[in-house]
Amino acid sequence: MKKHLLKPIPKQPPSPPPPILNPPPPPKPNTSLFPPTLSPTQHYNHFLQFLNTHLTHPLTPQTLTHFLKSKLHHHPSFTHFDFHLFTWASTLDTFSHNHTSFQWMTRTLALSHRFSLLRTLLHFISSNPCNCSHAIFSCPETEPIFLFAIQAYCKASKFDDALFAFNCMRRLIDGKPHVSVCNVLIHGFVKSGRVDRAFEFYNEMVRDRVKPDVFTFNILISGYCRNLKFGLALELFDEMRKMGCHPNVVTFNTLIKGLFRERRVDEGIGMVYEMIELGCQLSDVTCEILVEGLCKEGRVSQACELLMEFSKREVLPKGYDYFVLVQVLCGKEDVLKALEIIYELWSKGCVPSLIACIVMIDGLRGLGKIEEAMRLVEKMLKDEGMVLDVVTFNSVLQDVCNAGRTEEANRLRLLALSKGLEPDGMTYKILVTGYAGERNRTEGELVVNEMLDRGFIPDLASYNRLMDGLSNCQHGRRYRVNKIGS
Repeated sequence: MKKHLLKPIPKQPPSPPPPILNPPPPPKPNTSLFPPTLSPTQHYNHFLQFLNTHLTHPLTPQTLTHFLKSKLHHHPSFTHFDFHLFTWASTLDTFSHNHTSFQWMTRTLALSHRFSLLRTLLHFISSNPCNCSHAIFSCPETEPIFLFAIQAYCKASKFDDALFAFNCMRRLIDGKPHVSVCNVLIHGFVKSGRVDRAFEFYNEMVRDRVKPDVFTFNILISGYCRNLKFGLALELFDEMRKMGCHPNVVTFNTLIKGLFRERRVDEGIGMVYEMIELGCQLSDVTCEILVEGLCKEGRVSQACELLMEFSKREVLPKGYDYFVLVQVLCGKEDVLKALEIIYELWSKGCVPSLIACIVMIDGLRGLGKIEEAMRLVEKMLKDEGMVLDVVTFNSVLQDVCNAGRTEEANRLRLLALSKGLEPDGMTYKILVTGYAGERNRTEGELVVNEMLDRGFIPDLASYNRLMDGLSNCQHGRRYRVNKIGS
């Protein structure tokens, strides 16, 4: 066994063995990174010493990959020599790369955006395929290796390189390419705005007897809709069903949104019903597209009716947030209709969001519907443990106290406190003022004492002002001045 992998030359580094594919020469080290006394020659010698120290013998694809991954990859000065070491290893008579080293090198070059070297590597793989499989079958890891490279090229909009990788892969694998690899290229073309090229590739794929799946059609339909070619999107949708590919919720959402964009509202609604008939479950996005589209067209009542119908048919998604519809109704001063929607959908398990409840409470307060607002807050707290922000909660308390119902306001405060409300000083001041106005000194002083215990009364003067407000009330209690301090 040799003691050293390579022997350093004192004066000049030896020329590396010519690689099979003649890749570009190793990049010259950046001498600005070296200490003043360290020359590039010394750097090269240090690299050789690093190899001799850490590279395990005998050299195999597994040991080489382990070295590249665990040692060289993390070295700040030598990491850029990974591909050149990979190429050098291929010149050894006793060494042959397999999918282990191919996979690591492909991922490393792709992730570090060394695309020209990646192309060189793929050409090398196509000329020297992994021979791990028996008989005439190709390595099962070949397609995943090339898929990673194709994804990287598409992400960088290098489509000529992506097609080169795809064609190399086709020559190596057994049978037809997997549809997922084709989808990567189609998605790349669509994302770059080349929808026509994506459709050409789709036709080539079909001619090669690669069966498109629902993702293939969704990518193309979305591309046509975004590029205002909605007629072609509908044609592709028909072709999709003729080919026996069942649309999913993404397919329908894309088309429904396109129909509303084209102001073909009734057709959009019809497609929603078609979804339901085909057993395709509505999603939150479906409902958002439907409601926002109808509201934009001024058909708010129809949006309400559809949601109520879907709720009764139990096809409305449980997590759907109908905040937009509540906001539109409250803006049109149809607050009671919004409240009816909330209670109806809530009864079917579709809980409103906190922001929808806040909008609803503000609408009720604006109409002076204090009883309804308080009942909604109680339902939020009791049924869902949903706690309002303290500003909105204080506004409700103020309205209840102004109506001469401070005792009910305080019960609501205690309920909210048990569910996690963090009251502030204003919460207590509203209650104290309410009790004072109702000449209920006993309960008012209890609230003042609780304020004192929670640290909401900073000094004696503040305490006295609160108690002065209760001074005309009957059934008073002794002051707790001893708690204040001088």
